[in-house]
Amino acid sequence: MSQCPDKLAGRRRTVFTDVLRIAAQTNPIEHRRPMKPVKTSLPAAAIALAALLSPFAASAQTEIQWWHSMSGALGDWVNDLAKDFNASQKDYRIVPTYKGSYDESMAGAIAAFRAGNAPHILQVFEVGTATMMASKGAIVPVGQVMQQAGVKFDNAAYVPAVAGYYTAPNGQMLSFPFNSSTTVFHYNKDAFKAAGLDPEKPPTSWPEVASAAAKLKAAGSKCPFTTSWVSWTQLESFSAWHNVEYATKNNGFGGLDARLAFNSPLHVRHIENLANMAKQGLFVYKGRGNSADSSYFSGECAMMTGSSGLYANVKKNAKFNFGISTLPYYPDVPGAPQNTVIGGASLWVMSGKKPAEYKGVAAFFQYLAQAQVASDSHKRTGYLPVTKAAYELTEKSGFYKQNPGTDVAVQQMIRKTTDKSRGVRLGNFAQIRTVIDEELEQVWAGRKSPKDGLDAAVKRGNELLERFQKANKS
Repeated sequence: MSQCPDKLAGRRRTVFTDVLRIAAQTNPIEHRRPMKPVKTSLPAAAIALAALLSPFAASAQTEIQWWHSMSGALGDWVNDLAKDFNASQKDYRIVPTYKGSYDESMAGAIAAFRAGNAPHILQVFEVGTATMMASKGAIVPVGQVMQQAGVKFDNAAYVPAVAGYYTAPNGQMLSFPFNSSTTVFHYNKDAFKAAGLDPEKPPTSWPEVASAAAKLKAAGSKCPFTTSWVSWTQLESFSAWHNVEYATKNNGFGGLDARLAFNSPLHVRHIENLANMAKQGLFVYKGRGNSADSSYFSGECAMMTGSSGLYANVKKNAKFNFGISTLPYYPDVPGAPQNTVIGGASLWVMSGKKPAEYKGVAAFFQYLAQAQVASDSHKRTGYLPVTKAAYELTEKSGFYKQNPGTDVAVQQMIRKTTDKSRGVRLGNFAQIRTVIDEELEQVWAGRKSPKDGLDAAVKRGNELLERFQKANKS
């Protein structure tokens, strides 16, 4: 999730009505005196003609626009993928363009679609999945794109937890799994050692996290523990990890009439524990979305729950020995730990393009799905190897043994899921996350009790779900 901000995705039908205006511009014709004819030899004329024709020959290459939200080290990765694909063949040219955060990119694409100039490929974070599914006429299912292009596409080749999230009830995959991530526990091994903690034995339960945080604070840490993506890590993935409901109707997979359920006694207990840690200076809230990420790899915060996709930035920027472990859980909860939920984003194909352009999209997706390409991406970024072949190739290469902890995300996701742990697919989900941020910020500040905060978030979130249900009855 990488990079997962949350404000605008659910307002698809009421926002961004401005139509982009493109004014054609022409250069004035310059009048010059007639020039005297110049005699040119035949070979020279042939060379001149070839020079004139060469731009037209190059223009035969079909250009595919790809809008994404990857910055920093992940932006370099995206650019390299496009560069390598372009070098591998001559028919198509992928043009990646950074369009801001996930919600900004999605909003821009909606406006561009209405103006008739949407990109061919749009990267959409996982919370925007239900909204994209409801955008009839705006997208083309990836399974359909691949089939019509004559490219073999087997859903069974993908990691089940990943493929299942982006697959419609009829079994057709709607978007292409790309930078799929999950929640993991990041920690600073050097800080652990300085606090007298074993750097090779990270805490695996929430009581152990609190205990380690106390020792880190005593050793001088100003930020023993923090978290990014509060809703994703502390409610959505927390629920699946403990095999309890986040929302009814199988967390939204069973229908648009799903309603939120994350104010159960277990959820209240967990938020109470975090609130108590905040009062003691053991948990430091660093803001919404992925704001906490930089405070971890800068060395300020010693422990953090966040995205497995943070690996690339940590590896590039951290000046300390770091570790990755499983998401903490409560040992007294029956059935825990279960599995964590998907994060990150997938690639959606926008409608209204030419058949030749869709063939280019299919060719690019086929390239991304190659075991070696997918494995290299997994190793570089920390995102999941979305295909089984990529995972097996990575394992055989010895990467996991050489880089302990890099397989944590995979191990958390390849377990058999339940109706309560498959993931969360809700309409207006981005707005619901914003509501959760707002209410829990009141809790961290001591202005609301954990129960009141969660109750308010559920009430306000359900109002958003009701609106989405009414707007998408058909």
